[in-house]
Amino acid sequence: MTAELLVRRSALAMAFAGLLVAGAYAQDPTPQQQDVQGDKKDIRQDKQDLAKDRADRNADQRDINKDKR
Repeated sequence: MTAELLVRRSALAMAFAGLLVAGAYAQDPTPQQQDVQGDKKDIRQDKQDLAKDRADRNADQRDINKDKR
């Protein structure tokens, strides 16, 4: 093997390895973590909304009972 051929093959191997490494960094697992955090936030908001709806329903029921009397 000549030195030139060896250098070419080494350069191509390094470039290919660089592409593989760049591809590995491009696949970031954080979107899944962000989805989980967003879901937890949505659940907390839904619980708050349900509590407000329950309070409104109870107030409406008291008004209905008061009007019946």
